[in-house]
Amino acid sequence: MKRKTIARDISWLSFNARVLQEAADPTVPLRERVKFLGIFSNNTDEFFRVRVATLKRMVEMDGKAKNMHLEQAPDKILYEIQQIVLQQQADFADIWEDVRQELEKEKIYLVTEKKLNKEQQRFVQTYFEEEVRSNIIPLMIESIPQLPYLREKSLYLGVVLSLRDGTRARKYSIIEVPSRAIGRFKLLPSPPGERHIILLEDIIRFNLKSIFSYFGFNRYDSWVFKVTKDAEMDIDNDISTSFIQKIEKGLKNRRKGKPVRFVYDKEMDAGLLDFLMRKLNLSRKDGIIPGGRIHNFRHFMDFPDVFLKKSQRKKPFTHSLVRNSIRVTDTVLEKDIMLNFPYHSFNTVIDLLREAAIDPDVTVIKITAYRLASNSKVINALLNAVRNGKQVTVMMELRARFDEEANLEWKSLLEEEGVKVLISIPNLKVHAKICLIKKRMNNRTLHYGYVSTGNLNEKTATLYGDHCLLTSNRHIMADVNRMFNYLERHKDGMQFLKACKTLIPCPTSMRKELLRLIAKEIKNAKEGKPASMILKMNSLSDEELIESLYEAARTGVDIKLIVRGIFCMFTENKKFIRPIQAVSIVDEYLEHARVYIFHNDGNEKVYISSADWMVRNIDHRVEATCPILDDNIKKVLKTILEIQLNDNVKARILDNELSNWYVRDKTKRRVRSQVDIYNYLYQQTLDTTPSLQPLPMDNTLTTDGLEIITTTYETGSH
Repeated sequence: MKRKTIARDISWLSFNARVLQEAADPTVPLRERVKFLGIFSNNTDEFFRVRVATLKRMVEMDGKAKNMHLEQAPDKILYEIQQIVLQQQADFADIWEDVRQELEKEKIYLVTEKKLNKEQQRFVQTYFEEEVRSNIIPLMIESIPQLPYLREKSLYLGVVLSLRDGTRARKYSIIEVPSRAIGRFKLLPSPPGERHIILLEDIIRFNLKSIFSYFGFNRYDSWVFKVTKDAEMDIDNDISTSFIQKIEKGLKNRRKGKPVRFVYDKEMDAGLLDFLMRKLNLSRKDGIIPGGRIHNFRHFMDFPDVFLKKSQRKKPFTHSLVRNSIRVTDTVLEKDIMLNFPYHSFNTVIDLLREAAIDPDVTVIKITAYRLASNSKVINALLNAVRNGKQVTVMMELRARFDEEANLEWKSLLEEEGVKVLISIPNLKVHAKICLIKKRMNNRTLHYGYVSTGNLNEKTATLYGDHCLLTSNRHIMADVNRMFNYLERHKDGMQFLKACKTLIPCPTSMRKELLRLIAKEIKNAKEGKPASMILKMNSLSDEELIESLYEAARTGVDIKLIVRGIFCMFTENKKFIRPIQAVSIVDEYLEHARVYIFHNDGNEKVYISSADWMVRNIDHRVEATCPILDDNIKKVLKTILEIQLNDNVKARILDNELSNWYVRDKTKRRVRSQVDIYNYLYQQTLDTTPSLQPLPMDNTLTTDGLEIITTTYETGSH
């Protein structure tokens, strides 16, 4: 039977290939090519920790797990993953060699322990004695019954100790490279005009004789390896255990997760390799990935800034509606404001919360938190609010993957200060990005706040493309209030979510409403009326919604899609009356926003959302999709999407073969959407005309003099 959709995990690997394309692109600044190699590596680690681990579980369960892509047997998907990853690893090695040569052209050298001059040797020996030795504990592994716990994301040196004349049995040892404690890179004394860098594992290699002199060997060979483990948490249903304890238990279990990938230097001694695989209970059928001398490239996202060409990144700017206002609050109470990150400054959101924290008329602040910055200004504002006598409620999602520990710490800090902290709802992640502020004025209560596509995180707001609607619209805020009522009283049922009249919440309404909106476009197309939709999201994998889009394409609805990551839909079919335009944009910023536009028989409907079109979002999370009611904001959003659809520099075509061909149209001017969107939005700050008009797409804003500097980003659930 022919598949109706592309396997989710195969489509994700296609996304990561787009990341690797950026590393391969010679037009990308060199420092950013290095970072993209780190991003690719980090993405691959997370993919194995979560998705490959899940597929392995499914194989063990004979594929009977729920909510997984079962159109193809998981064992076959695992085999296909292995083949793709091996090819990507080979491509990665070639790209790294090209990047390394480019580094050397800029006189930046990664120096191994065998290439050190006399001065550098003395430096490395001193640095090892003063900083490194106390952070390492060599383990003699052949004499212990089982390997000790190998930490996730850590890099290890496997060492073979021997005598050159072979008169004594060899010994094996492993050393954890302490990059967490002292960093992966060390700048060396260098000749004038050159920058020499050594990796921490090579510092250790240079000092192996000093480490193992006690054993009386005279030869020390070493190779790096790392282990990727199952990162999914098994949260048991023991009703006698509190939810917090379950999260903590799940984190401990994650540390003990089964290995799902073993990556090693392909030059590793065969005896050591066989020994490690036996001890880790791995076979050749598992994720055994041979590679080069260097591993854990994710650290290269933090490669030393030794480049002569420095970043010329354009800084975020303040939205025109609040640029000259004394208080953000006053403007929001008067009209809607759409902040478009990372182009607009996130300080406007911080200012809104700070004002609420000290405003004597504000009585209540309620907010959801999924991923917070490490030194969160948002948290500081909320703590100031509670100290000023406000009732502050924070919905803290403890199951935000890989942020569980940080969110547990935030929970404790907030509760110590008197904040009411709501924790996760059983079987539902809270992924909505909403805020409610209540203010008493003239004997009545005003509600204002925001609905956003992205996290309440000032760091990622400079890296991720998102939209945040600041509003006091009473219909929107009434529904935000209903959503918080549900979060506080979820045990009473979902009547508060079901009562929403303007927002479209998950899991109660979104699937039904999306199907209704698509069905209306299908009906209009059948009647010969204009029918179209522009859909932007991170991931598209929900099979029911995809089937609905197929039907729309077969009836002639004009469909345009902008999807960054997972994309399970076939876009090419002879039965489609109109071809589907589908692109993915990988560039300076992570395209994180979700925006849906439906023609709706001329009465255009525009939405922003926290939800992707995935089963997990629509059926198993609390999400908020918000209509845009302000005509000017609608025009700006539509213009942003039109610029992206016309990108012919960083957009890739999403076709049936996952080929990742770049969109190239030499008949038009170069359109690099993230550059043009910055210029377009910045122009609005200079425009005194109240009504904003979309730019014509055939007169793209110039990008002369604007260098794009790429930033680190992730692919996980945000």
